Parts: sequence; C-alpha cells; structure tokens
Amino acid sequence: MDLLTDDQLTELGEMFRMLGDPTRLGIVLSCMDEGMSVGSMAEQLNASPSLISHHLRLLRATRLVRGKRQGRNVLYLVSDDHVRTMLQNMVEHIHEEKGDTP
Repeated sequence: MDLLTDDQLTELGEMFRMLGDPTRLGIVLSCMDEGMSVGSMAEQLNASPSLISHHLRLLRATRLVRGKRQGRNVLYLVSDDHVRTMLQNMVEHIHEEKGDTP
C-alpha cells in the first residue's frame, strides 16, 4: 500500500473517528442500501431529528454520506462504494465465529 501524506493520514483518521461514535456509525449503516430521511433515521435509531441532523453535518463534512434532494426532502446515502464495501466487510468480520488462531 502506498504511503500517505500527513494530510491524507489526518483525513483518514478523522473518518475513522467519525465512525467511532455509535450514533454516527448507526446513521451510516442505516443509509447503506437506500436513501433515508432524517426523520426515518431518528425513528430507526431512537434519537431526536436534531441529533441526527447534527451528526449528518459531520458525516457529510468527512464525505462519508451525501444528501440527495427528492422533492422537499433530502435523502441521505453512503457516499460511495468504498465506504459501503469497507463497512460491509467489517460487519461480516464481527459476525464470523471466533477462531482459535494464534
């Protein structure tokens, strides 16, 4: 793997920091397969719409999610296949049975 510049390392670290918060991780996971509105995410994650909006602002700034206007609503989606694939792999990883490999 190519070495990253200091700026790229900072950006990557910030992305992982964003995903380290359970609410933000839940938001990203909830919009992996289809666009979700703030209200739908709030209901699904048992959080207030204002909290979801705050976290979405941070997630958009780190390019983990993007908004797509649909009429009067904005639907949020995972920004691209790179993010989607990484999260799918990590979800699969935690579902694997724990082996006794040294």
